[in-house]
Amino acid sequence: MSDPTANPAFLRDPYPTYAALRAQCPVQQVPAGSGGRGSYLVTGFEEAREALADSRLSKDTAGFFAGKEARRRLHPAVAHNMLATDPPDHTRLRRLVMNSFTTRAVEELRPFIARTADALLDRWPAEGPVDLVATLAVPLPVIVICELLGVPEPDRAQVRQWSGELFASGAPAVIDAASHSLADYMKGLIAEKRSRPGQALLDRLISARDGDERLSEGELLSLGVLLLVAGHETTTNFLGLAVLALLQHPSEFQRLLRHPAEIASSLDELLRYDSPVSMATFRFTTEAVVLGGVEIPADNPVLVAIGAANRDPARWAEPSDLDLDRNAAGHLSFGHGIHRCVGAPLAKAEAEIALQKLLSRFPDMQLAVPVGQLTWRKTRLVRGLAALPVCPVPGR
Repeated sequence: MSDPTANPAFLRDPYPTYAALRAQCPVQQVPAGSGGRGSYLVTGFEEAREALADSRLSKDTAGFFAGKEARRRLHPAVAHNMLATDPPDHTRLRRLVMNSFTTRAVEELRPFIARTADALLDRWPAEGPVDLVATLAVPLPVIVICELLGVPEPDRAQVRQWSGELFASGAPAVIDAASHSLADYMKGLIAEKRSRPGQALLDRLISARDGDERLSEGELLSLGVLLLVAGHETTTNFLGLAVLALLQHPSEFQRLLRHPAEIASSLDELLRYDSPVSMATFRFTTEAVVLGGVEIPADNPVLVAIGAANRDPARWAEPSDLDLDRNAAGHLSFGHGIHRCVGAPLAKAEAEIALQKLLSRFPDMQLAVPVGQLTWRKTRLVRGLAALPVCPVPGR
């Protein structure tokens, strides 16, 4: 399969390609670019939902690649994290972090999120243009997850750079190097916290490791790296995509200006309309599985195209339309089943607060460049803008 991220048109708008693939068959085998056997690609909503919850589709990549030729130099803390495990290990690891991302825990963070968003927007120029990605969508979730984990402020910019490099499609050497940089940094931070314990989430994970041995040292390291990266990537991309969608749909933008209380209920439709996760992380069949009428043999990779599933006309009427009246609950942007994103409540709270602040402070905000001139991140797994220049034009 040729690399779609090499095609600027696909990066701008992957949905026509997804629609064409789904029309052919919602589950189909696609060839590998390197001449390998390829993978099975899932583009239909029901098929994707079923695949995400099927225990016969394993996420244990260590088991899948055992005995196979190693092609990459990803650090084990990145290659074999909680997302790449099956029960019972996945259940145990997930339980350790869930309490920090419950609705109640996130509610306690909302004042900090609001203060952070205000502080970032206070730096915006009176007229612009300003890059919303660099000045809000990136720093807001980075600051929040770093605060939650206990990452010192001077280190946060470097952490964000490594995280961005981890998703650099078509640059395996860059990805591998970033994985080692992140793991080495987290190893040093864990050592520092052991010498000076605090109350952050990472400190609590260290206590679990050093107390009753619920975590191995490798699991502690991989959890720290995963939370650091996953804790902001989705929100960063979602904020940029949501603002762009609203600016491209002025009636919906105006609706939220008139009724800001509806922002929270609009998030699911914004997530469905343009998912910040294009492709779910790697799965493979442990036995033959029939999905959408297609038999996938055992020991085959399966890729679930979240962006495609969220626009399946068999599930959503007029799926290419942004309709804030739509009940979009059940979208797959946070996954489904036991691997559903544990940080979803935090991501939605950050997005809600950021949009509330933006709309109240800059009700006349508009794009600073034509849509066709926007730049997109070159990555397969996530979908996001590299930059989003806007003119704030604050209301008077």
